[in-house]
Amino acid sequence: MLIVHDSRRWQRFTISAVAFIVLMLMVKFNAAVGTTIDAVFQSLFTSQRLENAGWFHALMSLLTFLGKPVLDIVWVLIIAIVMWLRRYKIPAVWAVCTILGGDVLGTLIKHFVKRVRPAQHLAADDGYSFPSGHVLGFFLVAGILFLIVIPIIQKASVRTICQLLLIFAVFFLAVSRVYLYAHWPADTIGAMLLAYAWLQVAEWLYVMWAPKLQQVGFLSDSAI
Repeated sequence: MLIVHDSRRWQRFTISAVAFIVLMLMVKFNAAVGTTIDAVFQSLFTSQRLENAGWFHALMSLLTFLGKPVLDIVWVLIIAIVMWLRRYKIPAVWAVCTILGGDVLGTLIKHFVKRVRPAQHLAADDGYSFPSGHVLGFFLVAGILFLIVIPIIQKASVRTICQLLLIFAVFFLAVSRVYLYAHWPADTIGAMLLAYAWLQVAEWLYVMWAPKLQQVGFLSDSAI
């Protein structure tokens, strides 16, 4: 199986979920520590905006465009189609359910916290701020690639390069959201914690249900 039983999965879930809940409550109730850390890190990423370095601003804008929640779903659908055609049907279904479930969870939390965006945000960045939908969705895309796509690449060196590229992409996407004043730093950190916790649940569901789904007629020839 691409995703196997891991006795430490629930430990990782507990740590990331507790960290997320603590951060969410700090944001929800405007804890002084949280707002101070946000202000410090926002200043770090926006005080030197490299306005004269057009390439950097263009890079940040490109990353934030490629990480749009709608495009995150598109990327996963493309992954799912490719996996389905390669007879990884159950992993393909799992990938789509994982991104959709994460998006729903993120939306519910946004409406619970109701955090406003930084005052300088662009008009295109509407809605609530915590957690970042861009970072949440793209983290899940990266997680899906890590779990069901990269493992089937034969060359170890290529797998390593792909993993490093995904890590850097998630990091710089998070930076771009703060740089463009679309989010506070805590919004991006919270999105990564939430995505990681949700991935632990999604992995557990895969391990539990993938063998059972092989008994379904049109999924019986699927690799898992």
